[in-house]
Amino acid sequence: MTVSRILVIGASGQIGRSLVPRLLEKNHQVFALSRIARTSTRADLTWLVGDVFAAMPQLPVIDAIFSLGPLNGFAEWVARTELAGRPRIVAFGSMSAESKRDSEDRAERALAETLRVAELRLIDAAESTGIQWTILRPTLIYGAGQDRSLTRLARMGRRWRVFPRIPGARGLRQPVHVDDLAVACMAALASEAALCRRFDLGGGERLSFSSMLDRVRHSLPVPILPLPIPLFALHGLLGLVHLNPRWRDIGSGAVRRLSSDLIAEDDDAQRLLDWAPRAFHPDADTWNAPGSI
Repeated sequence: MTVSRILVIGASGQIGRSLVPRLLEKNHQVFALSRIARTSTRADLTWLVGDVFAAMPQLPVIDAIFSLGPLNGFAEWVARTELAGRPRIVAFGSMSAESKRDSEDRAERALAETLRVAELRLIDAAESTGIQWTILRPTLIYGAGQDRSLTRLARMGRRWRVFPRIPGARGLRQPVHVDDLAVACMAALASEAALCRRFDLGGGERLSFSSMLDRVRHSLPVPILPLPIPLFALHGLLGLVHLNPRWRDIGSGAVRRLSSDLIAEDDDAQRLLDWAPRAFHPDADTWNAPGSI
């Protein structure tokens, strides 16, 4: 499929910073959407200001759309917007639609339901107008210094010189790098086999939550004291953590899932998208936010 004009919603986010350069390398004309005004000296990169939850700019006729931000806002925008040219859609959801569906935490169950409804809303809106779609559902994202999970822990450890070590956290994880997700975007755009399908995407290695934390700690450029924390103690600590507004999004369900496997069955992605992500070996630069696109 030859595509020339591409809209990237959430272009300044963690996946967008890897995807936009790849699109430009393939000589696509990129219209990059952000909520903050940005500029570019490149003739093939045009920054637009807009928000799918509020006001969107006037768009040219486009051949494809990448949605890298909240799926619910994007789905509602597609449902209410007449898109000229029937652009091909590649949108990101999340494995949380499944992993948090039966969480004991009410907010997490609500998130899972929001994601599930958004997927169905997007599929219905696209198919009712003859638009082809692909939904990508990654596991734990890292690699651009913008995620709110591993990067937040790494920066906390670098600042305080201590890092949690949870030997009882044996649930398997598959952290997935943003560059690999950008590659998956390009593959989904080019593959006829990806049309009207959902793909779960996990990283190239399945390792325990405890081992994942250990690798984050070893990646930091300063001496870090490992702080052993038994699983039972985390439940007590959770109440103290919630006193800090920045950490109130961590619910009791997150603690209970430390003993559960959260992995992606991504055989279809391997077969149809040549999905071959890297193993989890972060270094100090992994946790630093990149510069401008």
